[in-house]
Amino acid sequence: MCGNLGDPISARDTLEIFDYTRAMNDNMWLSMNTNAGARDVTWWQELAKTIGKNGAVIFSVDGLENTNHLYRQGVQWDKVERNMRAFIEAGGRARWDYLIFEHSECDVERAEQLAKQWGVEKFMKKKTGRFINSNSESKETHQATNRKGATMQNLAKPKKAEYQNLALLKQKEIEKTYGGMKNYYDSCDIKCKVAGKDPNIFITAEGLVLPCCWTAGRMYKWWHKDPKVEQIWDFIDGVGGKEALDAKIHGVKGVFDTGIMQNIQNSWNKKSIEDGKLGVCSMKCGTEFDPFAEQFT
Repeated sequence: MCGNLGDPISARDTLEIFDYTRAMNDNMWLSMNTNAGARDVTWWQELAKTIGKNGAVIFSVDGLENTNHLYRQGVQWDKVERNMRAFIEAGGRARWDYLIFEHSECDVERAEQLAKQWGVEKFMKKKTGRFINSNSESKETHQATNRKGATMQNLAKPKKAEYQNLALLKQKEIEKTYGGMKNYYDSCDIKCKVAGKDPNIFITAEGLVLPCCWTAGRMYKWWHKDPKVEQIWDFIDGVGGKEALDAKIHGVKGVFDTGIMQNIQNSWNKKSIEDGKLGVCSMKCGTEFDPFAEQFT
């Protein structure tokens, strides 16, 4: 569970869903990405018991008591620490993903020490690729605002080179070679991250089946008055609309039978995004520019 529409711990039935999936398959790998800022100790203990050793929780915590809330708006550190420790002490396997910004790079080493102390099995120093705007233009800082337009924390790249995303440094080279990022996305080869040796699919909060969180994540961008301005809707409407992708009605196989997966893959051979190549695939799985993968190197 990694929510396009919010943190899984805020959903009413998260624990019950994990209970159900575990009952269906003892060997299924279960995991969740979360900011850890909600629920009580008992809930986290139950989650640890349900997931067991065939799974883990990835805690997305990007600072400590003085810095985490600057990016994770409204999240209280005392609840984060309490919940992480409750999950681990109940036998849960925990991993910690730490996005590094300028304001939080000072806490990386101490956070890593805490992770070892608490029993976190893996601490990931995540080199954020969040310094590219919607037009694929690079930027040094990002002025965060909330949905009401109020100014929040100004996010800046970390100062230390070891914490910087290498793909962002490569962007100027890509732009020089192709004459701009748009030209690169139009022409780049695509190596799909979810169609390789370990293929998987994404099921949305509505029960819709799509290839990945990135394609599904284009459905509802909050800044669009009309969500259908996003290109993914051409593919959804092309097979009969949302209902055709609903696994609750048709099952997973029934959604595959609509041809949407093949239509998306076929689009990669189009000459440009304007001609029908699905742009989000170029942005997330283009072979020469991959800020997402570089977060984990």
